[in-house]
Amino acid sequence: MTAPLTRLLDQMAAHGAARFYVKRLAPNDNSKNQVYLGGGFGALNIIPHGPVESDDSSRAGSVRDRAKAMVRFFWLDDDGLSPAPDAQLILYPKYPEVRMSGFLRGAERAPNVLMKSRDEGRVLFFGICPDGRVLGHVVASDDPIARAFDAAAPGLDATGIFLDLEKLRHGGTDPKEALLAALRRIHAKGWIASQKMGRAGVPEPYSARNGGGYTLEAELGISPNGYADPDFMGWEVKQYGVSDFTSYRAKSPVTLMTPEPTGGLYRDEGVAAFLHRYGYADKSGKVDRINFGGIYAASRDFHPETGLMLRLAGYDAATGKIIDLDGGIVLLDQEDNVAASWGFRGIISHWNRKHAKAVYVPSLMQFPPPEYSYGAAVQLCEGTDVLLFLAAVSAGSVYYDPGIKIEDAGTARPVIKRRSQFRVRHDGLSALYRGSEIVLIK
Repeated sequence: MTAPLTRLLDQMAAHGAARFYVKRLAPNDNSKNQVYLGGGFGALNIIPHGPVESDDSSRAGSVRDRAKAMVRFFWLDDDGLSPAPDAQLILYPKYPEVRMSGFLRGAERAPNVLMKSRDEGRVLFFGICPDGRVLGHVVASDDPIARAFDAAAPGLDATGIFLDLEKLRHGGTDPKEALLAALRRIHAKGWIASQKMGRAGVPEPYSARNGGGYTLEAELGISPNGYADPDFMGWEVKQYGVSDFTSYRAKSPVTLMTPEPTGGLYRDEGVAAFLHRYGYADKSGKVDRINFGGIYAASRDFHPETGLMLRLAGYDAATGKIIDLDGGIVLLDQEDNVAASWGFRGIISHWNRKHAKAVYVPSLMQFPPPEYSYGAAVQLCEGTDVLLFLAAVSAGSVYYDPGIKIEDAGTARPVIKRRSQFRVRHDGLSALYRGSEIVLIK
């Protein structure tokens, strides 16, 4: 019954696709009105795209009311791939929502008739490649592929407005159940020697003390690659150290992303000027060293040592919307000067690298030699969105925790170390996803 659809997915896989999604097209989903990809910005974690940029063709007064990001989109047909060079995602913060446009312009073999029409029952398939390409194929309601999809749809999982075809791709195996089964097996093994998957796909001993994640990946059969975070059937796999398997208290907060500031004195005059103005002498007495650290949260006032506080500019906490795309996260001094800032467009681009689905697995370590054991209470999180991240920043649960310093500050060759990171306590992770659950795998 599903053979025509299976053949399409095989064809996409032959061109490099590794994850597969589908969307039923509404009458308004066409080249004139764009294709709706869902409310919020969750689609950005599914559809790979380039940098988020200003859309200079659209301004409402002095405030930019939308942004865009290019997509390396290709239409797939029996002759292979046909690039759509102008395909892009359009971000509308005021709704908020994401749409796709430009997918017909310049594409030699684009399905113009189907994508210009308002016909009911059209179905658009997406194949996502690890290198960032997006493959598309659309069929009419009476196409055998559409009929095969209609038959399979009731058993598929939803990810935003998309249906996830991972289960169908794996012969009916539920990815979540397969993940839990694999983690159950790893938990049952007890202590596991530290290892890392080698380039040849064979686990190798690993002696450094940061092997918890590598060991888990090797046990799951995940090979390192240059494209994305560790992935098991569409699930991003994250390990974190705990004190014990009773309280499951995380030893450290979760680092969410490490973007360098894109504005303020830090960017305009350089890190050294920033440190000389806002930094402080090293507390352990190291000579000629200036540090910049501390916790900066939107719920806190000025930091006592640096005189800076963190705030959101261009964001409405009451509605959870970006109201000015030229705004962002800012560090302000007591004269309202911007010491450093992270623009919304850059934040969106950083956050889109996260998978829509993630599993967090607790671990214990013992040494020598280093060994790891993985706990039975795993956290499954689904449906992330940069707007949830901004809401958590606004509430103060996500905070800025820098470690920036300059050594030999008074010499002709000062040494600067940069470390800007946004973090959250582990018990605050669930706020960054639409759905989160703790599952016992014993």
